[in-house]
Amino acid sequence: MPFFYISLFSLLLLMTISIIYNTIKLGISPMPSSSTAFKAVSQLIDESSTGTVVDLGCGWGNLVIRLARRYPQRQVIGYELSLLPWLTTKIIRKCLGLKNLTLYKQDFYKADFYEASLLICYLEPKAMHKIEKKLAEQPGKVNYLISNNFALPTWTPVKVIRLNDFYKSPVYIYRVKRPPNKCISNIPVL
Repeated sequence: MPFFYISLFSLLLLMTISIIYNTIKLGISPMPSSSTAFKAVSQLIDESSTGTVVDLGCGWGNLVIRLARRYPQRQVIGYELSLLPWLTTKIIRKCLGLKNLTLYKQDFYKADFYEASLLICYLEPKAMHKIEKKLAEQPGKVNYLISNNFALPTWTPVKVIRLNDFYKSPVYIYRVKRPPNKCISNIPVL
């Protein structure tokens, strides 16, 4: 076999192994959002907030690239741990010249969302439980969370849009709850 075919086969094999490894490690494979999901997410963004948008687990860039193009005046941030999807998104970002899009190859559970006003995710149920806990403990400036398909376990969404697909997939939007202010009650009153 010519060198080109061996190289191509090796590259495809490495890509496949990388995707399988990260799917097992993370519990979910990079899942692209549909066009109808993008429309629903955009509608909820338009109705909810301004400021920085953060995509938790941006995968192959399907949603985060479209958001950066649709909202050029807003900072858009994407987090992804899987190497090949993250690298693909970085290349597309560079080719399109999206200066408002920042990509991190980082675990978003360890990230600081302090400056974000809106989080977007398409994660599995265990991950939604972790996100709910993180937001309850450290909401920062996050006002809303939009989730494609998977609900936060104990929060009530502000709105749910059912997609016009086979499963009538839900897209949820949640108002992020702020923890109560802790005050010191043993200060003497004068």
